[in-house]
Amino acid sequence: MNPSPVVLVVDDQPENLAILGELLEPYYRVKVANSGERALRAAVSLPRPDLILLDVMMPDLDGYQVLARLRDNPLTRHIAVIFVTARDAASDEEKGLELGAADYITKPIRPLVALARVKTQLENKRARDWLADQNAFLEQEVLRRMHDNELVQNASLHALAILAETRDSDTGHHIHRTQAYVEVLAHAMSELPVYRHLLSDEQLRLIVRAAPLHDIGKVGIPDHILRKPGRLTAPEFEVIKTHSRIGGDAIALAIQRVRDADRSTYPVDGYPLAFLDVARQIAMWHHERWDGNGYPDQLQGDAIPIGARIMAVADVFDALTSKRIYKEPMPVNSATDIILSERGGHFDPALVDIFSELRRELAAISLRLADAI
Repeated sequence: MNPSPVVLVVDDQPENLAILGELLEPYYRVKVANSGERALRAAVSLPRPDLILLDVMMPDLDGYQVLARLRDNPLTRHIAVIFVTARDAASDEEKGLELGAADYITKPIRPLVALARVKTQLENKRARDWLADQNAFLEQEVLRRMHDNELVQNASLHALAILAETRDSDTGHHIHRTQAYVEVLAHAMSELPVYRHLLSDEQLRLIVRAAPLHDIGKVGIPDHILRKPGRLTAPEFEVIKTHSRIGGDAIALAIQRVRDADRSTYPVDGYPLAFLDVARQIAMWHHERWDGNGYPDQLQGDAIPIGARIMAVADVFDALTSKRIYKEPMPVNSATDIILSERGGHFDPALVDIFSELRRELAAISLRLADAI
């Protein structure tokens, strides 16, 4: 059973405290204070009041000053206050209401009126508390469902990425390593002022989550080329190169179909399609080069989306340091030298500088997620 509400009565006249105390005690738990300072202390002490009946005319701190102090304190700012005063001018009532009082009772006290107004304010508080509890529950439920949805989404995305990778038997933990490289590089890049506007916390999250889909287009490459146990011929390499456009176009089609089916007004770069658009950019353009000699569209410099630029470094570093059926893994130091040599050629110069600073952390990821040889 819930305890009775607590009402704090504040008045510098003992007879007024007695009158209000006797009136309220049959229905509520009553606390009393005979000055503004004591009222402020009583308001923060347990049990905290659910409602305060506050006299306006008091020495030292008057009711208006006490109310201002109550509103300044996070512990008391939401407690409803009813002013109790002998002043009955409209201007006095307006002043109290403007300062945040919930109601106004004039002296001499009319018992039924006072009880009715106290009851109304306490019922309002009960309703506010119920709504707050419901809102808190709903917020937690939304967070739980969003978390569950994100887990399912991440699992689905990894399943798609793994499906593409299983057709290429040499890749092993490629998607896990490249995602880890992307996360480290992207977070470091976001610390640079020139890139901060491109790498907000939300954009970082989208890029890291989208990274495993970078090679989804491999599902469209014939097995005899994708799984060839040796180096590819020039024509075969041209076929392999089409995987970036296959992947990008497939995700773009998925975006369009989702929007058409939902008749959504969301822009492509708005939630909830922003993630898919980042995945499309990475899948389509992670083989572009900073100098414009990449594929499929020969994008150059800043025209290459930031996520694709980061993925390019991660993908090449992993390809160099991983075993393939046609080659042994390259030592990390040698692979690092190749990445550094492509500063301003294959890769964004600023990104290569970050890569150089983080080479030990990236090497540790390579070792931790290495394929069994």
